[in-house]
Amino acid sequence: MSGPPSPLIENYLREAGFWYMANIDSRCKLDLKLISAFIKRWRPQMHTFHLPCGECTITLKDVQLQLGLPVDRSVLIGSAQSADWGAICYDLLGAILDNIYGGWIEMRWLRDTFSEPGDNSTEVERIRYARAYILEIIRVYLMSNLSRN
Repeated sequence: MSGPPSPLIENYLREAGFWYMANIDSRCKLDLKLISAFIKRWRPQMHTFHLPCGECTITLKDVQLQLGLPVDRSVLIGSAQSADWGAICYDLLGAILDNIYGGWIEMRWLRDTFSEPGDNSTEVERIRYARAYILEIIRVYLMSNLSRN
């Protein structure tokens, strides 16, 4: 699942609002010195950056413009409780991880289970691959960048 997304799942990624995030890797490079400078100027109690030229607030609209993620739909907050995560995993991905713990899915299993769809793949296979690709995007871009910085 590394690299740019398959053109076969472009429509599914666009529909889910993840198309731009799927392509950000080739166009965006993290400037760790700049991020470090911003972290030093962040004031969590005010949710602002204190810069030499004044105060700066990052809004949800700023995030939308930078990342291309939609901010005008329903949001997901809180945690989801389920008695059968295996059933949910099967409904969404068509496969069940042997050792599923709560809502956790091992990324290695995800990469090993879902190979890039070919021209002869069915729509269901493409949708499932697109869902797995989105989970990978969330892990790679959002989680690992947050933990590094």
